[in-house]
Amino acid sequence: MKVIETKLPGVLIIEPKVFGDARGYFQETWNQVRYEEAGITDTFVQDNLSFSTRGVLRGLHYQNPHGQGKLVAVVKGEVFDVAVDIRVGSPHFGQWAGVYLSDENHRQLWIPPGFAHGFCVVSDTVYFAYKCTALYTPQAEGGILWNDPAIGIEWPVADVNLSEKDTKYPCLGDVPQHRLPVYGKQPATGSGKPLAAGWTAAQ
Repeated sequence: MKVIETKLPGVLIIEPKVFGDARGYFQETWNQVRYEEAGITDTFVQDNLSFSTRGVLRGLHYQNPHGQGKLVAVVKGEVFDVAVDIRVGSPHFGQWAGVYLSDENHRQLWIPPGFAHGFCVVSDTVYFAYKCTALYTPQAEGGILWNDPAIGIEWPVADVNLSEKDTKYPCLGDVPQHRLPVYGKQPATGSGKPLAAGWTAAQ
């Protein structure tokens, strides 16, 4: 298993070992010991699976309180997946990192609590799976506008398909600070090494 640091300390790209032959392939999608060695020591309490079609954009979502860490991956298809640091007081506040996840590259992205998350679909369809460190809590649900100009995410899809809820989220600068997570209160993983070559990240 290979672990790649992103621009945002704690946000990790995971490349599991894939064992394949002419019949197909096998990979571990989660192994507590291996992932703890990679620095992901959180306990997962909920698994989710979503289906979307080309151009669908979901995000940018977060919970506060009851912040969710997410280990995300694609079962079938491809997405551009994004994490945004929204922790008040963070030196990386408002910055984002993005990575393509697909059934061909087998990559996963670990997004710690305290970050907003979103993805857009770049294949005809996608099955998107993710493990969460906290249960879904409707009253703690929050969101940031997907195209907030101050964040400047470079989405690869021009004509996106959004839910009504996702069109109405505020820009990050318009969210009262007491509604946002606070830097230092969520566990962070990773050493903060520079972004690996070839990965998309900005700001």
